[in-house]
Order: sequence, then C-alpha cells, then structure tokens
Amino acid sequence: MARTVDSTPDVLGPATSDAATDAGGSRGVRDDVTAFVLGGSGGLRRRAAGAAGTWAGLALVGMLVAIPLRGLYRFTGGTMEEGFMLYFPERVARGDVPNVDFLHLYGPGSLHVLAGWYGIFGHHLAAERTFGLLQHLGILLALFTLARAWGRLAATIVASLAVFYVLTPIALTAMAWNGGLALTLWSTVFAVRALHVDGVRRRRAWVVAGVLAGLAVTYRPDLVVALGLVYGWLLWRHADCRRPVLAGAVVGLVPMWVHLVLAGPVRAFEGMVLDPVFRLRAGRELPRPPSWDRLDGGLQAVAEEIPPWWRLPHLSAPQTIFCWFFLMLLVAAGLLALAILLRRRSEPTGRSTVLLATALVAVGILPQGLQRPDSAHLLWVTCVSFPFLVPAVVELLARWWPRADARRLVVAAGSFAVLFTFTFTALFTFRYYLLHTRIGLGQVPSPFKVQRDDRYFYLGDVRAFEGVQAAVDELDRRAQPGDRLLVGPSDLRRTWYSDVFIYWLFPELEPATYFIEMDPGLANAEGSSLADDVASADWVILTGLWDGWMEPNASMEFGSDRPNQVLRERFCEIGNYADGQAVLYQRCR
Repeated sequence: MARTVDSTPDVLGPATSDAATDAGGSRGVRDDVTAFVLGGSGGLRRRAAGAAGTWAGLALVGMLVAIPLRGLYRFTGGTMEEGFMLYFPERVARGDVPNVDFLHLYGPGSLHVLAGWYGIFGHHLAAERTFGLLQHLGILLALFTLARAWGRLAATIVASLAVFYVLTPIALTAMAWNGGLALTLWSTVFAVRALHVDGVRRRRAWVVAGVLAGLAVTYRPDLVVALGLVYGWLLWRHADCRRPVLAGAVVGLVPMWVHLVLAGPVRAFEGMVLDPVFRLRAGRELPRPPSWDRLDGGLQAVAEEIPPWWRLPHLSAPQTIFCWFFLMLLVAAGLLALAILLRRRSEPTGRSTVLLATALVAVGILPQGLQRPDSAHLLWVTCVSFPFLVPAVVELLARWWPRADARRLVVAAGSFAVLFTFTFTALFTFRYYLLHTRIGLGQVPSPFKVQRDDRYFYLGDVRAFEGVQAAVDELDRRAQPGDRLLVGPSDLRRTWYSDVFIYWLFPELEPATYFIEMDPGLANAEGSSLADDVASADWVILTGLWDGWMEPNASMEFGSDRPNQVLRERFCEIGNYADGQAVLYQRCR
C-alpha cells in the first residue's frame, strides 16, 4: 500500500533509515512511521518496532496521573459545575429534557452518556469522577498519539507535561468540555491517519473521524469552531474525504438529533446558542486582558484567599493570569504560523501535517479562554498548545542545527517547555498538582464531607460544611418524597452561582425551578420564571457560600426582587445555620 501525506508520496522512508532526511536537511528529525497517526500500527506489539519504549512512555504518563489520584478523588468540587454533572444526567434518565425542564448551556451528549454510566455504576461522586478521569486520559492519550509523529520520547514528554494542565483546573469533574476536547483531538488523530493510508483503511479512518467530530459537537457545540478549521482544511484539500466524513458526522450527531426532536429546535437554539453566547455573556465575561494587580474571577479570588503551599520563585497569581493570557494567543498563533511555514518551504511531511492539524485545534478553542480568562479556562485551552511546544521547538532547532541528534533535540525542546510552564503557569499547574498529591498523602487535611445516606460531596470550608450539613439533616427529617425543592444564593436578586449538589443529595424531591444552574442575567432577569418557581416550591434552601462574590461584570448588578418578595410572603424560616451559610425555608401553612 502506498503511504501518503496530503496526497504526496511519503519520501521519508523507514523511520530507522539513514536516508530518511526531510526536505529541511535534518538527518536527526524524521517522521516516525510506526506512529498510529501516520498510518502505522502504533508500535505497541512488536519489540523490533520499539514496543517496549512506547509502553514505557505510557507507563510514565500513567504514573504521573496516579501520583495525585487519591487526592483528586477527595478534592473540593465545584458546587454548581460538578453538582450539575451529577444531577442533570439523573434528571435526563427520569425523562427531563435539557432546555425545556432545566437550563443547560452545553450540548446533550455528555448528559446522555453520563446517564448511562450512572445507570451501570451508580449515582455516586466516585463514579462521576472516574468518568472525569477517563475523559482526562482521553486528552492525554490523544496528545501522546499526535506527538508520536516525532518519536516515543517526544510523545512521552508532551503527554507528561499535559498532565499538569489537564488534571489541575477542576480536578476530576466530568465536565462536557473535557469530553468534547478529547473527542475533538481523537477525531483529528483519525483524520490525519486517513491521509497516510489508502483503500478500505482510509475510508474507515475518515468515517471514524467524522463520528468523533459529531460526538464532540454534541458535548460542546462551540467546538464546531476548532472542528470547522480542521475539516475546512481537509475538505478543501481532499475531495475523497467529504462523503465519509459527513456520513460519520451525521451518525455522531445522533444525540443532537434526538435532542432537537425532544426539546424542539427553538428551545434548543435558545438554550445552546442564545443563552450562553449572548444573554449570559455580560454576567460571566472577565476583562481582556486580565488585570495585572488583582484577580478578576470570583471563584479564583476565593481559592487564593488561603493559597496552597508553594515556596518556589513565582509570579503572583494576577501576574500569572495576565502573562498567561497573552502567551495563550502567542503560542497558538506561533504553532499555526510554524506549521504553515514548514509546509510552504519544503515538501509536506507527516510531522508538518500533524503540527498543522493540532495548531488548528489550538486556534479553534481560543474563544474558551478569551471569553473568561481565569486559570481554569486558560488551562482548558493551553493544555493543547503549550505541551505541543515540544515538537514545535524540535522543528525549529532541527533547522538551526540540521546535523544534531534527534534525541538531543527532543530533550532540549522538552526542557524548554518545562521551564516555560514553570515560569508562567506554575501556580496553577505544578502547585495544584502538588496540593492534590499532599491531600492524598494526608499532609493536607481532606475537605469536609456533606453526606446524606450513600451520597456525599466535599466542601473546603468548615463553616460552609456545618451550615449546609445542618440544613440537609433538617430537610431530611421533614421533607416527603415528591416535595419540590429550590436551592439558590442568599439574595435571589444576584444569581451568580448555585449549589446544585444539594438537589442531587435529595433524588426523591422534585426540582422546583428551571434554573437549577443559576447564572446572572438569566435566572434573575426581569420576566424570568424564577419568582413563579419559588412560589411552586415546598422547600427553599438559600446558601451564603458565595456572598463574597466580586467580579467586574454584570453579575454585580441587582436583578428582579420579585423572587425575594415571594419568599418573604409565602415561606417560613425553619432554620438559619452557621450564620447564614445555609437557611432552610418551608412553605407556610
């Protein structure tokens, strides 16, 4: 079978051949033709093909993941984000429809998959975090597979460095972004592989790439930008891929077709496009560029009130975010420019094809970091581009020192990437990796467990734990199955956040509101259904966990006071716990 790169015969020959000199003149840097992404078998089975080295690299990446794993399972979760990844799939399994029965700003794919996952493994925090771990591993293995075009050592360094970007922003929470990004990267792997095989294997790779792309969009519709860049280039350059890719995408989008039928196209469009892109933006966006002398993100500021231990030299947290923002743009643009330059100056190689495809993904996911540049969103974006500095620097060094040994080039590039990460992102990569490790070792106290029966959730503050646990215990004694519960912040004029995990602790109660997830500009908007939702409730829990929220955006503006009025007129206070950390109300009789 002929092996091709962008319809150009692969002139590089075997990876071990001394004649495998690329058009740039380097004898050291060559396409590793055993790489799966370049049409090879992956080098996992045959010792002669370096299988031992590949497995050793994967083992190192696995060890880096395993070191903080115990702490990650015990870490404080996002009370809203992780809460709705626990609760929404359960509502879907009971017949509720996103965008109709509850607000959901992302695609239906992750909810459908998690609903099936919980049906098999149970509705437990550990089950949710295990699925989140699998999504993280999907990203890491995809980056390893892409970087294998530069050899096993380069792939190992790229994936190992990515561990510190992937595991740290939200621990093991099974967010739709992580699953969607993993699917996007694997779609890119199969798309590039299709360029290096022919016949049935080529058509099969195209179809798989299309299926994965479709599934990625069902997780996060905004990933259509990155996928559009990758497949816009491929569909333009390779006419034979259009039909199988589109056929695969139609199949991958099945969860979206089902959702459009159940929710209706109007409600689906409002929930997945209008609400997150237009209506919500003023209350969630942060300054661009970020502030130099203060943290703009409310959650970020709360986390840094008692910062984790880190005595090594570092930029301050606001300075880190400020520099990181510009570097995110610079590195993504630099990867794309380098890939284009390599392809224009010489015959396209497998490496330049992989670099271009990965750079297009890195550019396509930039809006995630641009709309809210806090550490979590910056990590979600740069987990692709920053580790891929390794192969990019290898390519640059190979042109400056064309006779240099490939291994030395990779080691030099890896050293640069690690130093780059330590200098500009250490507070939110290496520091949090160390924190999770110390929690697992018992050197840092574990967060506090709010528990009801076999369901539990971790909170990081003792007073928040005491207040919420007391409210949960009292509601457990008083509520009857089928009662309606509403959970919100202490002042319903400012719906900047909600503690969704409390709903999940009471699966026998019905949610009283469409705004299970609360967002500024949506739940507290004039004319929203929140006041009617409060009126329909039997029980209300208002929490003060986020009363100190401060962000330079519309979330600080007061919305409608009607929900508070309904609460005062129709509900009686049952208990105020830990000075307002949680307040339980019951409909007055």
